[in-house]
Amino acid sequence: MVKRRFLAVLLVLSILPRVSSQEKNPLEGIDINKVLMHLDWAKMTYFDAQNKEVVLDNNTDRVVFMGNSITQGWAKYMPEMFDNQTYINRGIGGQTTPQMLLRFRQDVIALQPKIVVILAGTNDIAGNTPLKDLETVAGHLFSMAELARAHGIKVILSSVIPAAEYPWRKGKNPDVKIPQLNRMIQNYCLENDFYYLDYFRVMSDDKNGLIESYGYDGVHPNKEGYGVMTQYVKKAIDHLLEK
Repeated sequence: MVKRRFLAVLLVLSILPRVSSQEKNPLEGIDINKVLMHLDWAKMTYFDAQNKEVVLDNNTDRVVFMGNSITQGWAKYMPEMFDNQTYINRGIGGQTTPQMLLRFRQDVIALQPKIVVILAGTNDIAGNTPLKDLETVAGHLFSMAELARAHGIKVILSSVIPAAEYPWRKGKNPDVKIPQLNRMIQNYCLENDFYYLDYFRVMSDDKNGLIESYGYDGVHPNKEGYGVMTQYVKKAIDHLLEK
């Protein structure tokens, strides 16, 4: 890892123009850590160590949870649920669907699960990476589902959980866009025989926001919210394992 970071810094330096001692240093004010982050935009190395711990022939009912901070936070509130062999958490905070699609092969397919649970899209709407349109977001989700199916992995495509507003990025209208994206996901599942897990229906208030008692900031679930999600996802997993 140290060698990789050193080479990345050398790459940054090599593409900057040469300057004399009288000219302003082009590196002045540049955060090298941020530059390095963008060199691994999808965080392809984030789970390298954990992935090596997975014993591929050890569990025939393995489930991988792919997602963002909502998935990642699940393990914080319910660590006993994720043992890195049966239920494997591969959520990374802040991620959008194109980032997940890039790391899907190594963080899902390579682990040879029986089922993948995909929960993503809210950060796309928030604009964590540039949002083209909801059709593109849906397309990234569908591509992950199709990659999984091509490798014999059963798919649970989750609705985006409700949010009336993003505290860190106002004016993105998630109360309107999340239901629109969810309809695309649901229709796709009906047309292609994927399991649609509708968290939105059971977790939304009358303003398309997250029920207050289910979260702590209007976007992320708390323990009670994860309790509801766990109940529904386990029912979906049991259904697919019986098929």
